[in-house]
Amino acid sequence: MSNQGQSKLDRVLEQAIAYKAQREKGYREQALKMYPWICGRCTREFNHKNLSELTVHHRDHNHDNNPSDGSNWELLCLYCHDNEHSRYEELVQYGATSETKQQAATYNPFADLKMMLKK
Repeated sequence: MSNQGQSKLDRVLEQAIAYKAQREKGYREQALKMYPWICGRCTREFNHKNLSELTVHHRDHNHDNNPSDGSNWELLCLYCHDNEHSRYEELVQYGATSETKQQAATYNPFADLKMMLKK
């Protein structure tokens, strides 16, 4: 390989590494590192093949509110995420009633974390 070819390869590799580092600063990548790859509503599990179907939902619906501790994020599958936004739009449009109040999620992906870590 010539010196010119090598330097071009080095530049491309350097750009790829910089792009990956920049992207990992985004909230999606942070949330995927922080939380197990499980939908917080329906408990569907995800892997590298279907990870694109797992979304990061902003609990307060403000996409600019991204605290580094992840307290405004939850991972939801595409279907549960769409449902959550539909429910929120109905709440905004029609107001809160006793029938529109959202039930708290009952699934806790960290419930047996201590036991899992022992294995």
